[in-house]
Amino acid sequence: MFDKVLIANRGEIAVRIIRACREMGIKTVAVFSEPDREALHTQLADEAVCIGSAKVSESYLNMNNIISAAVEKKVQAIHPGFGFLSENSTFAAMCEECNIKFIGPDASVIDALGNKANARKLMIDAGVPVIPGSDGVVENTQKAHEVADKLGYPVIVKASAGGGGKGIRIVRSADELDEAFESARSETAAAFGDDEMYMEKLIEHARHVEVQVLGDNYGHVIHLGERDCSLQRKNQKVLEESPCFVLSDEIRGKMCASAVTAAKAAGYQSAGTIEFLYDETNEEYYFMEMNTRIQVEHPVTEMVTGVDIVKEQIRIADGAKLKISQEDIKIEGHAIECRINAEDATRGFAPCPGSIEYLLLPAGGLGLRVDTAVYEGYEIPPFYDSMIAKVIVHGKDRKEAISKMKRALYEFIIEGIVTNIDFQVEILSNTDFQKGKYDTSFLADWKE
Repeated sequence: MFDKVLIANRGEIAVRIIRACREMGIKTVAVFSEPDREALHTQLADEAVCIGSAKVSESYLNMNNIISAAVEKKVQAIHPGFGFLSENSTFAAMCEECNIKFIGPDASVIDALGNKANARKLMIDAGVPVIPGSDGVVENTQKAHEVADKLGYPVIVKASAGGGGKGIRIVRSADELDEAFESARSETAAAFGDDEMYMEKLIEHARHVEVQVLGDNYGHVIHLGERDCSLQRKNQKVLEESPCFVLSDEIRGKMCASAVTAAKAAGYQSAGTIEFLYDETNEEYYFMEMNTRIQVEHPVTEMVTGVDIVKEQIRIADGAKLKISQEDIKIEGHAIECRINAEDATRGFAPCPGSIEYLLLPAGGLGLRVDTAVYEGYEIPPFYDSMIAKVIVHGKDRKEAISKMKRALYEFIIEGIVTNIDFQVEILSNTDFQKGKYDTSFLADWKE
């Protein structure tokens, strides 16, 4: 097993990985930007190294500085978490060149699956259903108009290297296309250093359902069931649950089998997520993309399966075979995760950085978990994502999970900043949500 791992990330996911490593007897090295000098992940790790200024291009996206820190601290592996460099094949290749294990798939697999346009072709060849769309990359607006005319409006413009809702635009008519295409391309270039775009037919009022997979280096791939991630604001997930309330056992079986097929087709190793759009009316599902990393919402899957996904990632990267078979995976009960953000829902969800003057995290009872990196007195910097915590609950069924989450959020007290806790309680109290009657357009139709 690795002796020392560097975590190339910040916030709650860095803390999550550090805790997993400590339980496995692995020493950790945290990296941080200047504003994160007092961040929790720097305090929990065995060692910490400053890698640059507040700008992500000079710190958390600075491959040379991160690799230099890893070499200096003599680590055997780097865990990239999610976001930042987690799906960057160049970084994965740099790790390999420096004889440092990248805790994730190989660079070639990231290229094949992390690039959304390439992934579409791979899925088509493997027989996995895909959303009608462009054949590969769309180079310019002229080509975009040709593709849109062929597919029929509305369409969606998406970044090949995108993630986290960036580089995505919905286009409902030809006169909107040029501006949408160029703005999406500029956004993804700034966020990921890659401006390749592709396009798909927009399937409206669908569910966003994703399947968690694990694959080792010996050809073994299993799935850990699915998550419903349909509750989104501007392509950013707000609340996730597992299992998906509306899937029949037949559709669930087919979708999860397709996910395993997809991962095997790419020779996938590590934890990954196959994302599907599910058309509930026609009971059809379509491959959207694969995330070649740990997901923000992985805890809901851990709650219903009892599998520690981060530890499995580390074991796989260390060369271990999967000890879990598909028959071992049993989905028990229901889990929900609410993302707690430092933002003001009454002012267009504007970010609200600042100092936490008082903090009381919910606790007590079976099936309650809070993943966070904040503490009383912590200064939330204005430079990064606004998510400050994730509250995850598990109940014997969906009704109990909803009740438990409402109780947990009632006890979550944070002063000094504004958060979206009240907004999450509104969602949980909504009659349609409680009945499971929602899709990806739910929050836009309800709140915007």
